[in-house]
Amino acid sequence: MFTGTAFSLLPPVLAIILALITKQVYLSLFAGVILGSLMIGNFRLFPSLEILYKLMSENFDVSIILFLIVLSMDIVLIQKSGAAAAYSKWASARLKTKRASLLATSLLGILIFVDDGFNCLTIGTVMRPVTDRYKVSRAKLAYIIDATAAPVCIIAPVSSWAAAINSYVPDGAGISGFQLFMKTIPYNLYALLTIFMVFFTSASGFDFGLMKRYEDRALAGDLGVPEKNNSNQKDQEENEKVTGQGARLIDMILPMIMLIVLSIGFMFYTGYRAGGKGLVGCFANCNSAESLFLAALMVLIFLCIYYPIRRIWHFGDIMEIIPEGAKLMIPFMVILVLAWTLKGAIGKLEAGVFISSIMKSGSSLTHFIPVLSFAIAVFISFSSGTSWGTFAIMVPLVIGLFTGQKNLSLMTVSVAAVLSGAVCGDHISPISDTTIMSSSGALCRHLEHVRSQIQYAIPVIISCFAGFIISGFSESPVPGLIGSLAMLLLILFIIKRTTKKTSRINNP
Repeated sequence: MFTGTAFSLLPPVLAIILALITKQVYLSLFAGVILGSLMIGNFRLFPSLEILYKLMSENFDVSIILFLIVLSMDIVLIQKSGAAAAYSKWASARLKTKRASLLATSLLGILIFVDDGFNCLTIGTVMRPVTDRYKVSRAKLAYIIDATAAPVCIIAPVSSWAAAINSYVPDGAGISGFQLFMKTIPYNLYALLTIFMVFFTSASGFDFGLMKRYEDRALAGDLGVPEKNNSNQKDQEENEKVTGQGARLIDMILPMIMLIVLSIGFMFYTGYRAGGKGLVGCFANCNSAESLFLAALMVLIFLCIYYPIRRIWHFGDIMEIIPEGAKLMIPFMVILVLAWTLKGAIGKLEAGVFISSIMKSGSSLTHFIPVLSFAIAVFISFSSGTSWGTFAIMVPLVIGLFTGQKNLSLMTVSVAAVLSGAVCGDHISPISDTTIMSSSGALCRHLEHVRSQIQYAIPVIISCFAGFIISGFSESPVPGLIGSLAMLLLILFIIKRTTKKTSRINNP
C-alpha cells in the first residue's frame, strides 16, 4: 500500500521533525523505526512487531559494534595511562612561543583522528598547561580542540566515523560504503575549510569578534577559566588524576601508530582476500569494519601486555578499567542500531524509487541537491546536537535520490554535502556532545566557547554554500574546493580590514 509512494518518506520525515522539536535523537529515530515497521506491516500490530525484529536483526552490523567497544577500551587505557601528561611535559619544554603552542595543539588534533571524543579529552588534558603558559584563552583552546575533532574524523578512513558511515550506505547504492566514503573526502568542504581556518588563525595570530576579546582578556591574565565551584570542572580534574605511574611519551605514540598501521594493513589484507588486485583494488574491496576491529583488538591485547611490563598498570587494574571504555560507546551504539533499522525500513518501503521518479521529472534541479542537502543537514544536526543521528537519517535518503541513475559523481557530492552539513551543525550546536566535551577538555566556560566558535564557523559555512553550488554543477572536487577557499579568504580579508578600521576609529 505504501511501497514506492510519497508515504514511504514518512518514517525519515517523522524522525527529522521530532529531532528538531524534541532534540532527542533516540526518541526521534525510534519513532521513525516504529512508524516504518507499522507501514510495512499495514498497521497490523503483531506482524509489524515481527517486521521490527527482522529489520533490527537483518540490518545489525556486529563488526561495527565490536570495533566501537574495543576502540573505546583502547582510548580509556591510553587516556588514563599518564602518557598524555608525559606529552604535556615534553611539549612544554620545547614550545617557546604562543604561535608554536597554538600550531602544536592544532597538529596534535590532526594526528588524533581515530575518535572525536578521544581527541577532545586528550588534547585538552595535554595542551592546557602549555597554552596557559603563553596566555591563550580557554575559548581559543576549546575552538582548536573542537575544530580538529569531528572535522578531522570525518575525512579519516581509519576512524569510528568512517566505519559508521560505511554502514549507512544501502546495498543498492552502486558503490561500496568505504569507496563512497573515500570519494567524499575531497568534496567535504566544511571539514577541509575548518581545518584550514584553524591553522590560518593559529599561524597568523589573527582573531576577530568575541575570540579577539577573549584573547585580549587572556593577555591581561583572565584565561576564561570556569569558577572553581563548578562541579563539572572538579569531576574533570579528578578524572585526569586517575592515571598510571611512570608513563612516557612513547606510551601514547606507540599504540596510536600501531592502530593506524594495523588498520591500513588489515584493510589491505581483507581487500586482497575479497579479490582486490593492487593497492587501490585491495582498498576498494576491503571490509573496513572488520579491519578496524582487528586493529583495535590487536592494540588492546598489546596494551594489556605492554603496560604491565612498563609497570604503568597492574594487569588487575587494566581489567577494571576496560569495562569503563565499553560504557563510553553505549549512546553511539544505540544511535547506530536505530539508524540501521530505519535504513532497512526505508529500503523495504522503496522510498528511493519514489524519490527517483520525482527527480526525473525535475532533473533541472538535480545540481542543487548538494547545497540543499548541506543546508538541511546543518539544520538537523544543529537542532538535535548529533552528527551521527543526522548521518543516519540523511545519508540513505540522499542516496535514494539517485536510485536507478548512474550519476555516481553527483551522488558523491550530495553525500559529502550531508557529511559536511552534519559535522557543521554538530560543531556549532551548544547541545552537541563534542561541543560540550571540547569545553570540558579545555576547562572553558561553555557559552564562551559556543558563541566564539559560531563566529569562526560562519565564514566557513558561507564559503561551503558557494562551494557546493559549484560542485553540484561541475561534479568535480577541484572547482568547488578552489571556489570555497577563495570565498573564505575573501571573507577573512574583509573581516581583517574592517577590524583594523574599527580599531583606528576607537583608538585614534
